[in-house]
Amino acid sequence: MSIHLLIVDPQHDFCDPKGSLSVPGADEDMARLAGWVRRYGPTIEAVTVTLDSHRPLDIAHPTWFTDGEGRAPDPFTQIDGEDFRTGRWSTRDAAARARTLRYLDALAVRGRYAHTIWPEHCLLGTLGHTVAPELNAALQDFSRSRPTVVEYVIKGLDPFTEHFSAIAAEVPDPLAPSTLRNQPLLDRLAQADHLVVAGEASSHCVANTVRDIVAMIDDARRPAMTLLTDAMSPVPGFENYAEAFLSDMAAAGVAHRTTEWTPSA
Repeated sequence: MSIHLLIVDPQHDFCDPKGSLSVPGADEDMARLAGWVRRYGPTIEAVTVTLDSHRPLDIAHPTWFTDGEGRAPDPFTQIDGEDFRTGRWSTRDAAARARTLRYLDALAVRGRYAHTIWPEHCLLGTLGHTVAPELNAALQDFSRSRPTVVEYVIKGLDPFTEHFSAIAAEVPDPLAPSTLRNQPLLDRLAQADHLVVAGEASSHCVANTVRDIVAMIDDARRPAMTLLTDAMSPVPGFENYAEAFLSDMAAAGVAHRTTEWTPSA
C-alpha cells in the first residue's frame, strides 16, 4: 500500500508556544507526529509539507488596514465589507481599496470565514517560517534513510487573499496563478493508495486543505484518507470550525486515528 503523508503548515509561528500565532498544543502535536514518522517511515512512500508564507504587507495583517485616525486594527479583529462602506476601516494604500472591498464581499458570499486580522506570521526569511525543529529533524532523517525527497509547497504569497487551503486561495484571482487550484498537487496526492494528513491548524489550514481534496478529487481517484487527530489543534476561538470539519469528514468517510495507529505496509 502506497502511503502519502501530507503535513499542513507545521511551522514555528504556529507550533512554538512563543510563535507569533501559536496554536495551543501544536508543539506536542508535532512531537507526536515526529515520533510517528520515525516509527513508520519505512511504510511511507511520499511526504508533502505545505508552508504558509507571507510578507508584512498582507491583507490578513494589521499593516494593510487603517481606521479614520490612522490606527491599524488589533490582531483578531474581524473586518467585512460593511466596515469599509461605513468608513470604519480602509486600506493604507488607497489604490488597494476597491480590490480589498471586492475580496471582502466575495469572502462573505463564500461563507467559510469572516475576514480575520492575524498577527504577522510565517514571514519569509524568518524563524517563524521554518518547520518545527523536532518534526524537521525527523523529516530530514526520513529523506536520508531512503531515496525519497520531501516535497515542500509554498502557499500564501499573494497579498490580496487568504490562502488557508494548500489547494487554492480563499478567493482565487484568475490573473494570479498562485491563487488558483493547484492541480499538480491534487494529481500527486491522488496517486497514493492512502493519504494521511496532519498539521496546523485543524480549524483553518488543515480543514480547508482536506475539504478541498475531498471536493476536488473525484471518488474514483481519491485515495483512502486518515486524519491524525492528535497531530492537529484549532486556533483558540475557532474550536467550532474544527469540530465541524472533523464531523463533516467523518461523514465523508475520512478515518480519524491517532499517532498510536500502526499503518499497514
